[in-house]
Amino acid sequence: MSPPSPTSIKALERLRAYVPPPTIYSSLPMRQRAAVLLLLFADRAGDLRIVLTVRSASLRTFAGQVALPGGRADHPDETSVQTSRREAYEEIGLPLDTHPFPSLFSIEHLTELPLFQAGTDIGVRPCVAYLRDITKGQTADVDDNLMPKLDPKEVASVFTVPLERFLMSNYDNDGATQKLDGVPWYFGNWFNWRGKKWKNHEFQAPVWSGAKFSRHKVWGMTARVLVDAARIAYGRDPDFTSPKSIGDEDFIRSSFSTGDMGESARSGGSGKEQGNL
Repeated sequence: MSPPSPTSIKALERLRAYVPPPTIYSSLPMRQRAAVLLLLFADRAGDLRIVLTVRSASLRTFAGQVALPGGRADHPDETSVQTSRREAYEEIGLPLDTHPFPSLFSIEHLTELPLFQAGTDIGVRPCVAYLRDITKGQTADVDDNLMPKLDPKEVASVFTVPLERFLMSNYDNDGATQKLDGVPWYFGNWFNWRGKKWKNHEFQAPVWSGAKFSRHKVWGMTARVLVDAARIAYGRDPDFTSPKSIGDEDFIRSSFSTGDMGESARSGGSGKEQGNL
């Protein structure tokens, strides 16, 4: 790992300074509370990258889709940060503070984002953390020294994408990545659901495994979380049209108060369901 670039340092400062609005997270029934972890680290160029997972093909819901590490709360007193860290430990082996943590690394909690609405009627609280290399020579390697230690029942693979890319309509300025397979980085469209207009973002993330090139589609709630996190970090709106508000806190508050939220959650299901609205 390299030290963060000046742009990344400013991005981390903005995330530390971000204060989310009051949340109704703890007022939701436990079955409707979930949290995800946005784990950032600086790559060799000093750019901030986000850790994403590909869900196992054996899962009952959203099999094979891209997600952030996370899931539902385990008990009523568990905070969103505790939920996100526990789930990241279970899914990708990111150590908890209560477990032995490699001396090469430390984790800094940066902020939390407002609640996001999952298609399964769950309120999802994104928690943002920074994985710091604390060696003086910046020699620690995430892949070799820390991750991934995947639970194959839940996670098929892990990959990373520079966070700032989720504000860009093209992955790179010269179009070099798209020339590899003709697939564009970004596509978006609007749709209506429960009386509200929503923006669906779809990103085709390029992934290299040695000489092998492939793509993973990042879309739905996961994509919306990443766009909003990048907006906060880099202090600007995306190149494409997107709602001006951050998250869905007001929508969830209104839905919960009127009883519109909860039908899907009452039907039961896996604690790993986050939804991909």
